[in-house]
Amino acid sequence: MNRRIRILIAKPGLDGHDRGAKIVARALSEAGMEVIYTGLHQTPERVVSAAVQESVDGIGLSILSGAHMTLIPKVLKLLKDKNSDDIFVFAGGIIPANDILKLKEMGVAEIFTPGAETTDIIDFVHRTVAREIRQ
Repeated sequence: MNRRIRILIAKPGLDGHDRGAKIVARALSEAGMEVIYTGLHQTPERVVSAAVQESVDGIGLSILSGAHMTLIPKVLKLLKDKNSDDIFVFAGGIIPANDILKLKEMGVAEIFTPGAETTDIIDFVHRTVAREIRQ
């Protein structure tokens, strides 16, 4: 691939804890990816608008507030509505196993729970982008 992978990291909703999101953003950046971090308290509309405007490959959502079953499906729907559902979505946070299965069925590419290694996230992004390019 001749261009850098572009990933948007977002904190949708009212969750005010962004340490994990910043750690992931830094790890992806140090792995050679271009990372756009939107900051705290973003709406799904702002997240999708920024992702489309920035022509990102993927969106990483960090949600610790328990609102994942509302916020993530909204992001997926907005991407579809904007004909941008080729942008893959992954998430991290405190998400129960049953909800992980439901979110993956909705189209979330991967969910990383607390304690996930940044190397696993980097490898996931590389594999996912490589798979998207081959399609």
